Amino acid sequence: MSKVKVSGVLKAVVKGRGGVKVDHRKNTAELEIVNMPAPKQVILPMSQHIGAPCTPTVKVGDTVSVGQVIGDSDKFISAPIHASVSGTVKAIGNVALPNGSVVQGVTIESDGEMRIHEDIKPPKVDTLEEFIKAVRDSGLVGLGGAGFPAHVKLNVPKDKKVDTLIINAAECEPYITVDYRECIENSWDILSGIHIIKDFLGINNVVIAIENNKPKAFEMLKRIADSDNYSGDAIKIMELESKYPQGAEKVMVLSATGRKVPPGKLPADVGCLLMNVTSVAYIAKYLKTGMPLVSRALTVDGSAIAEPKNVRVPLGTNISEIIEFCGGFKEEPHKIITGGPMMGLSIVSTDLPVSKSNNAILAFTEKDAALTKESACIRCGRCATACPMSLMPTVIVRHAKAGDAEAVEKAGVMVCMECGSCSYSCPAKKPLVQNMRAAKALVREAGAKK
Repeated sequence: MSKVKVSGVLKAVVKGRGGVKVDHRKNTAELEIVNMPAPKQVILPMSQHIGAPCTPTVKVGDTVSVGQVIGDSDKFISAPIHASVSGTVKAIGNVALPNGSVVQGVTIESDGEMRIHEDIKPPKVDTLEEFIKAVRDSGLVGLGGAGFPAHVKLNVPKDKKVDTLIINAAECEPYITVDYRECIENSWDILSGIHIIKDFLGINNVVIAIENNKPKAFEMLKRIADSDNYSGDAIKIMELESKYPQGAEKVMVLSATGRKVPPGKLPADVGCLLMNVTSVAYIAKYLKTGMPLVSRALTVDGSAIAEPKNVRVPLGTNISEIIEFCGGFKEEPHKIITGGPMMGLSIVSTDLPVSKSNNAILAFTEKDAALTKESACIRCGRCATACPMSLMPTVIVRHAKAGDAEAVEKAGVMVCMECGSCSYSCPAKKPLVQNMRAAKALVREAGAKK
């Protein structure tokens, strides 16, 4: 494989429009990721990714081991599910997810042994096809929170020419620091993952894009890449303005390359492949060990959490147990969120399992989570100014309330990525993100009737 060398720090090619300045509150940035002991039971939803859900490949009473496939699908856009503990399958039935949906799930009662499945070994990977298969077999989905199956993203259509690999290390959501910790603790795996992707896909240009509030990440990656073991081509580290939603896919492609991804298109359509930094590091780990995705790191923080931590947990662990591992609640929580405060999901119960796409659990006291009373729109236009996709949220909401699906679609609602910049910037405290979601639903319902 070719060797690569970081060639300094670049500035963004294009400064994207919109976005908002948020208080990042990276309280756990200097806290190393700690491993949580395996729980007595895990519940593994068969849908932990964008795409088709898996079907259980085990039955009640089966004995399973860590890394064993317990769910899979023959659909292309899907990813297998693996046992995260060893033990006995106790139940297969419906399980609720943080987004309110109900899917099939497999409950495993742990035997406390964390016994590794006998088939776990590094995969043989010599060709692009073998590489894509290995990534699928690993069960990897986007670990930045999107949950898109990684093998689908890496399987670039033959009519697309990708010349730039962008490593997304922005982590622009407040509170969340697991990607930052990945840069600090596992930089060798990040660079190894970059080499692997770069060589198998024949990509010449690599950009690691990080917000400028993470100087230690710059330093660590440069030190490793500038060692005597690396020489030759260049990986460019790009310093991005610390501004939300800098890590959004289309925003980052524009910032890193100056290329604009058209509505309805993907980064590959403009020659780019965008990968989360922790996902890239995981690919390197999987090819070395053969251990599929059975655990993940997440940030546990917020004013109601007694002991904020970055913690690695087996997938399927109950959220309440993770919070207990972090000292429990020091005050009564008023709001609990899975994910970041800008795009995360508010949950009404902690009796929910952690899945592959969960990168944070945040709990806030009433002081920090009290809802501000909504007032009348003052036509200030701040929502439109903040929108990174150049939309006019108030116009879309007005058409949606009138039930005019055609006008809503024409106004571009389906381009909305629900980043929350409009709601954050609104002085009237309008629930614009929720209204945009409702507007999308209106368009989908109208389309279904045609």
